Amino acid sequence: MAQGKFTENLIRLRCNVCKHANYTLHKNRKTVDRKIEYKKYCKWCKKSTVHKEAKK
Repeated sequence: MAQGKFTENLIRLRCNVCKHANYTLHKNRKTVDRKIEYKKYCKWCKKSTVHKEAKK
């Protein structure tokens, strides 16, 4: 089965508090070298926490 051109750039964002993977994003790996970090809402913690890029 053929992979889409965006599937190889998918990353997961994991909550730093409860370690649940809540979000998936696209990342341009050619231009961005560092790990992505966002402050997003976690439905398990029920508050906004820092989410970092996780391994697949």
